[in-house]
Amino acid sequence: MSQFKFSVGPWNVHEGADVFGPPVRPTIAFAEKLAGFKQIGFSAVQFHDDDVVPEIESKSASQITATARKVKQMLDDQGMAAEFVAPRLWESARTIDGAFTSNSQADRDYAIERSLRAVDICREVGCDLLGFWYAREGTLCSESKDMHAGIHRMIEGLNRILDYDGTIRIFIEPKPNEPIDRSFVPTMGHAMALSAETIDPPRVGGLVESAHAILAGLDPANEMAFALALGKLFGVHFNDQNGMRYDQDKAFGVENLRQAFNQVRVLVENRFGSKGEYIGLDVKAMRTQKAEACYEHLKNSLQMVELLEQKVGQFDYQLQRQLIEARDYEGLEMYVMKLLLGG
Repeated sequence: MSQFKFSVGPWNVHEGADVFGPPVRPTIAFAEKLAGFKQIGFSAVQFHDDDVVPEIESKSASQITATARKVKQMLDDQGMAAEFVAPRLWESARTIDGAFTSNSQADRDYAIERSLRAVDICREVGCDLLGFWYAREGTLCSESKDMHAGIHRMIEGLNRILDYDGTIRIFIEPKPNEPIDRSFVPTMGHAMALSAETIDPPRVGGLVESAHAILAGLDPANEMAFALALGKLFGVHFNDQNGMRYDQDKAFGVENLRQAFNQVRVLVENRFGSKGEYIGLDVKAMRTQKAEACYEHLKNSLQMVELLEQKVGQFDYQLQRQLIEARDYEGLEMYVMKLLLGG
């Protein structure tokens, strides 16, 4: 039994379409997904604003509120919570060139307004956490934007939201590339720097996704520890990644077992979750997976977390200290590998 609480997004069970091919599985209704998530063992759901309110750009404020309240009732009926709401700014026709960092003032105004509506949705579904994946806040053509101005615009956007609601907390989920190739906020260090420049730094933290750290050539556990040391790790997304390719969102631990172990170890050692935080999954079913098995990647990821928690529980900290004092890092490394391999 895990010591953690887990969250999942509805996009983690999907139709299997990718940029090279069409869907391969049928769509599953949100209510059915919720029931499946609850049965697997999830306590909360991650949302984009248009997961809660489909076709949000065509809805009035009253329609947004009414739809969000219906979703809150669906969560209540399953005994589940909303972990966060994230405005899906990267898919709008108005943010082709970015949202907060667009070269168009009108697009930047739209990004602010939609983010404020996402805060309203947070209130209605009962969470106090707003998420930003700055998908298009960067460049495809390096000379096309002024990064100096862009950083200030991102800080201004965060400040507008903090000022709008005195209780909302914000996380920044960094990623170095895709869909753009030069992100303005590629790592947790960048996210923490932005946080420090806002009007209320304690309310702005970070969310580390395993694959995003790997794509930046960094160790996910170190990224988590960095934010934890500053008291600003508001969430994590466990998954895995085969090298510095496209964002694969593989099941947790299937590619980089030792990295996965150290992610769990860092969270256990620093009592992540003691303030109500969730371990989130951002894993996608393989495109070849049949419809009747399209939840297996979620089950497998949770099982991997629990198995690695057991390994953390077996970790010999006294031996670790002895090996560190002897500066016998080869011995420490081999101890960890034997632990993971059952030797």
